[in-house]
Amino acid sequence: MIERAGRGPLRRLVVLRHAKSARPADVPDHERPLAPRGRRDAPAAGRALAEADCLPGLALCSTAVRARRTWELAAGQWGTPPPVRHEPRLYHADARELLDVVREVPGDVETLLLIGHNPGLEDLVLALAGDGLDDTLDRVRAKFPTSAIAVLSWRGAAWRDLAPGSALLTSLTVPRGGRR
Repeated sequence: MIERAGRGPLRRLVVLRHAKSARPADVPDHERPLAPRGRRDAPAAGRALAEADCLPGLALCSTAVRARRTWELAAGQWGTPPPVRHEPRLYHADARELLDVVREVPGDVETLLLIGHNPGLEDLVLALAGDGLDDTLDRVRAKFPTSAIAVLSWRGAAWRDLAPGSALLTSLTVPRGGRR
């Protein structure tokens, strides 16, 4: 992994877009459940994070049902899930609002998982990434689909120091679960 110049420990922001959701009639947006594909893909996202040795010290998750269920299914793939904070400000947040929440994370957290929604997550990844490995930036610009995982690395003494352009986009994966 290429490390960005800076002071402090290497930190990782892992951005996970919720898995594919259903759109049942007469169900408010906040309450939409996962679709069958989402119920397959969310555990695959958890396995992908474990295989990449990218398990978080803390997870921040939108309060929307589809995001919470993505978290539950992904974290269910790990022996001991990290603490999770269900954060109402992540629902319908833009990149600036997401960054404000991230900057409040305690300094002892080195890897943070952020589970939320587009277009805010995609915009956040593009705003924070000053550079990317391989074609990761182009791929995010083209599409940040459901269950996508972007990993941003940066050095900093505290999360409040995370600034636009200061991170390196080290990976972008889109795990998909098999048919059951």
